[in-house]
Amino acid sequence: EVQLVESGGGLVQPGGSLRLSCVASGFTFGDYDMIWVRQAPGKGPEWVSSINSNGGRTYYADSVKGRFTISRDNAKNTVYLQMNSLKSEDTAVYYCHCQSYASFWGKGTLVTVSS
Repeated sequence: EVQLVESGGGLVQPGGSLRLSCVASGFTFGDYDMIWVRQAPGKGPEWVSSINSNGGRTYYADSVKGRFTISRDNAKNTVYLQMNSLKSEDTAVYYCHCQSYASFWGKGTLVTVSS
């Protein structure tokens, strides 16, 4: 069974940093592109970033470009999201996802940016 377990969220002050991790299991992780999606309170899901299967290509939403970095370690079945210069509008639950396994989602990890 496909499982995605996100971690690393928490409360951080504006301008701070966090690194999110997502450990995947139940599929051949290194064969698939991965994405991060977030959902802010009272809003719909927002795509944040994508990374291809070997980590050679990355893509970012304009809202996070230059501040967030996606990476992966296929030996550890893990995808990361390094978030720097955090803003209050980054407050959301963050999910990693494999679009090839569309129905499988983790519980997400809550990031709260507040002073």
